Amino acid sequence: MTSKKNLTPILLAGIFVLMLGLSYAAVPLYDLFCRVTGFGGTTQVSKEAPKIVLDKVVSVRFDTNVNNLPWDFKAKSNVMDVKVGQVNKIEFEVENYGDETTYGVASFNVSPSSFGKYYSKLGCFCFEKQELKPGEKATYVMTFYLDPELVNDPSTSKLEDVTMSYTFFSTDYYKQS
Repeated sequence: MTSKKNLTPILLAGIFVLMLGLSYAAVPLYDLFCRVTGFGGTTQVSKEAPKIVLDKVVSVRFDTNVNNLPWDFKAKSNVMDVKVGQVNKIEFEVENYGDETTYGVASFNVSPSSFGKYYSKLGCFCFEKQELKPGEKATYVMTFYLDPELVNDPSTSKLEDVTMSYTFFSTDYYKQS
C-alpha cells in the first residue's frame, strides 16, 4: 500500500514535468493560434489568390519604422486603395546610410487587429534576414490581398481603411565575425 508520503513527491514531480512540457509548447501553440485567428493583427500567408474580386474598396496605409539600424525604410506609396480580393503589390525602399554592413529583420502588424485574419500575403520579405552593405539600396516587394470573407464579419465589414505597420529590427545574431 502506497502511503501519502510516497504519493506526494510523485504527484509533484508529475506536475513539474507537465508544466515544463507546457512551457515548451506555449510558443508554437500561441503562434498557431495567432495565425489561425488573426489575433493581435497577425496576418495570413496564402498560396493562391481568391477567385472573386469585390467592388468594396479599402484604403491600406503603410507605416515603416527602423529600430537600431542606420537604415532609411519607406513604402513607395503610403496609401493604396485596393479592391477586396484583388492581388496587389507594394514596393519598399531600404537604404543603409551607415559605414558598415548591417543586418535586419522586418516584422509587422495590422491595425485594427480584427483585420489581421483577412490580410493575406502571397509573398513577403518579412522575418527573413536582410543584409545591406554601406550605402547599398534595396527594393523589397510584398504581394497581398484582402480576403473577401471580411465582408461577412461584423467586426470588419464596415472598415474602410487599415494600417500595415512594418519595423526593421537590427539583429546582431546575423553578424559575421
